[in-house]
Amino acid sequence: MDPPYPSGPIRLQPLTRARVASLGEVGRAWQAGLPAAVDALAQQWSLTPGRPVPGGSSSDVVRAVAADGADAVLKLALPDPALAAQAATLRRADGHGYARLLAHDPARHALLLEALGPSLAQSALPPAEQLRLLADTLAEAWLPPAGHPDPPLDKAGGLHDLVARLWVEQGAPADERVLTTALDHARRLAVVDPAELVVVHGDPHPGNLLRVPRPRAGAASGWCFVDPDGFVADRAYDLGVALRDWSAHLEGPGARRRLEGWCTLLAERSGVDADRIWAWGFLERVSTGLYVRSFGAERAAAPFLRTAALLL
Repeated sequence: MDPPYPSGPIRLQPLTRARVASLGEVGRAWQAGLPAAVDALAQQWSLTPGRPVPGGSSSDVVRAVAADGADAVLKLALPDPALAAQAATLRRADGHGYARLLAHDPARHALLLEALGPSLAQSALPPAEQLRLLADTLAEAWLPPAGHPDPPLDKAGGLHDLVARLWVEQGAPADERVLTTALDHARRLAVVDPAELVVVHGDPHPGNLLRVPRPRAGAASGWCFVDPDGFVADRAYDLGVALRDWSAHLEGPGARRRLEGWCTLLAERSGVDADRIWAWGFLERVSTGLYVRSFGAERAAAPFLRTAALLL
């Protein structure tokens, strides 16, 4: 049996602690109110809270047991309008490619979710196999844009402006060709075939793909996503994001050929154009490196920008 949820001060995950600290009094008040919020939700939803779940960057996530003995996960997020979009996406997906949403309390910024297993990032699977699972699960998770409350998001335009601004602010931190290639890709990606628009996950990295404990409808790959951003965009965008976090495998000779092979794999699994996947992947690599560098994490940012130069 899991230990009970702590009644004293809550020890948050490192990224959540940093986010709380950046919010000042608002963050401290949210953290101080967590035990009372968990108690209230436990009564409201007939739960027994348990141990914390590792990971996350803006929430406190704990295991829970429902009154019928079923396992669940309770997520209490920092106040953010994006949580409503996340809940709406999960509700509409109804378990297809995503964790099932069991309940949502907007006032407390809380979600009750189906309990899943460890993430793909915790597996020992090679990159190509992880990318296959990401692509196969995305194909089940993508929702049609009809009925979504917002128009398509100009993600390419937003990343173009972000890259151009941060590059200047940071004094051209890499080979100039990295900048020109990223901006060229952004301009080309801004033109989207309406037939390619879906409600994307938005951040489908291996840490957001979790194993399903037992076979069920809507999880043909054996895995499901959590934490969707849930906006309308090009299908290729999600696949480009899936290519973003493999810097350790893209050092030295053969880096470009290796990534081209992964692009081909994603294109074959999804039916999406390989050139667009490559372009989104490169743009995401550069924008992520610059963004991470912008808040002082140069060591974490360096592999993104270094591998972008190797891929030219």
